[in-house]
Amino acid sequence: MSEDQNNFNNGSGGDKRPNRGPATAMMLVIAVIMTIAVIALMNNAVRGVSYQETPYNEFYEHLQKDEVEAVTYKESRIDYTLKEDNSASNVLTGKKKTYYTGSVPDYDLVPELKAKGVTINGYIPDNSGSILSFILVWIMPIAIVFLLMIFMSRRLGRGGGLMGIGKSNAKIYEQKDTGVTFKDVAGQDEAKESLVEVVDFLHHPNKYTSIGAKLPKGALLVGPPGTGKTLLAKAVAGEAGVPFFSLAGSDFVEMFVGVGASRVRDLFSEAQKKAPAIIFIDEIDAIGKSRDTRFGGNDEREQTLNQLLAEMDGFDSSKGVFILAATNRPEVLDKALLRPGRLDRRVIVDKPDLKGRLETLKVHAKNVRLDDTVDLEEIALATSGAVGSDLANMINEAAIAAVKAKRKAVSQEDLWEAVEVVVAGKEKKDRILSEDEKKTVAYHEVGHALVTAVSKNSEPVQKITIVPRTMGTLGYVMQVPEEEKYLMSKDEMISRLTTLLAGRAAEEIVFNRITTGAANDIEQATKLARAMVTQYGMSDEFGLMGLETIEDKYLEGRAVMNCSDATSTQIDNEIKNMLKKCYAKAKQILTENRKVLDAIAAHLFEKETITGKEFMEILNREKAES
Repeated sequence: MSEDQNNFNNGSGGDKRPNRGPATAMMLVIAVIMTIAVIALMNNAVRGVSYQETPYNEFYEHLQKDEVEAVTYKESRIDYTLKEDNSASNVLTGKKKTYYTGSVPDYDLVPELKAKGVTINGYIPDNSGSILSFILVWIMPIAIVFLLMIFMSRRLGRGGGLMGIGKSNAKIYEQKDTGVTFKDVAGQDEAKESLVEVVDFLHHPNKYTSIGAKLPKGALLVGPPGTGKTLLAKAVAGEAGVPFFSLAGSDFVEMFVGVGASRVRDLFSEAQKKAPAIIFIDEIDAIGKSRDTRFGGNDEREQTLNQLLAEMDGFDSSKGVFILAATNRPEVLDKALLRPGRLDRRVIVDKPDLKGRLETLKVHAKNVRLDDTVDLEEIALATSGAVGSDLANMINEAAIAAVKAKRKAVSQEDLWEAVEVVVAGKEKKDRILSEDEKKTVAYHEVGHALVTAVSKNSEPVQKITIVPRTMGTLGYVMQVPEEEKYLMSKDEMISRLTTLLAGRAAEEIVFNRITTGAANDIEQATKLARAMVTQYGMSDEFGLMGLETIEDKYLEGRAVMNCSDATSTQIDNEIKNMLKKCYAKAKQILTENRKVLDAIAAHLFEKETITGKEFMEILNREKAES
């Protein structure tokens, strides 16, 4: 039962291929073990079928009963066969089974054998049999294992025999294959401007070298996931019309130490052969993390990074090899990687502003049939904080909704529904609220909307709904700013806090009880109040002190306290007092406008969804009557 904050979850930036090195090595080990086991079992099976050990007493009993047919003396044992033997091995092999027993010093045995008419054979060593046995037992398994290693190593190296493990698996795209130019990248004008010079240098190197300018060796694309870093890299290659070597950072790292470094050498060698060319390493933080080993290191990753640094120093940039790398974690990269002469430029690919979102929507909508009701500027204004992948997803969701509704073109209604799907999920048509719960949700959401409308420094209401959504909301209020804002005043933030707490205040005023529906509101309000105290210097208690720092700016933006435990306790008290004042203010506003609250909640309870225009009409009518 939370409000729409126009916050969008960013998708993964970059195309990671799976690391199959460990899996392939495991397959190799399993194959070797299975081969040896099968051969051992076969040898044992054959031996078990044709030979059987017996005690000397049993052999002597057979001799006394005149059942022994022939005897062969060997170095340390006596082999013998029986005149009549109906054992299973005889039926299976068609040959008489040979029994054997240990040799015992019995000088009366030979005369007794002669007396019984037993055929007596001496032992002559057969070298050919030993050689054959050696080949079967040792040479053949080793040969099979060796052939398996060759086969597996070819798969591991993606096409290079045993030495192919260190071969680069970079994909090479020519201009016709990328199919992307700067026209396909919208909302990143500053980033494109930084890379236009690189494209021009690759096209007209003499223009720069004539006055002594050198092509920068590389550029680092930095920004949140989904902002188009990979798309921008492909656009640079498409504009320049040069070979484009594309890899993910994880492609360099395998189970075997030294493989990554070998792949780096191979990659730069291939790129210089095809120069001018562009090397693009996506998610470079996979191999470029700082080599600080206080908490343990990774030999393979560090060797790969060292080789990458050496290659970036060693190649001649005048030949036209340019390195592009992308990451959303620049703070973890090794300082040596970021210094001038390696990745010379840092290109920020940030979330687009209003103009950028509008351009991005136009790019993604150019192949989509739109009707006359569509106003992309209105959608761009409502999607503050969205990145390119979010906007592309919205256009696609709108097109799918139009097809499901059997319309020939996408309407503005489809686009608004797509925005809601991305923000709050799809409607849960199977979730039916009881009348009491539905009424509670209605008052909760109207509480948010009413405080928003009465407050001076707040955004206008676009829509109120109490239809449950798949992301866990039982209802929400959509607010759309009248213009793009980059700064918020303290008064605006206090109004925001009051609005967030107004849903809980409405529940308490009307029903004299509180529910779990305000959980998300309380979470957001606490986070905002903490930022006001610790980051923005908006606290009377602490003034201009910075008490928190933000880590992983382009990912989750985790806040880390940099103060003592005693100060942290004071911060908690300050936040509690700030929220308490805002909650009291929300209750006061709703109590003073109780008649309006009841009227709008009743209308929402009946309709389930009302527009901002309907909301304002009821609000103005009720105020006029009172």
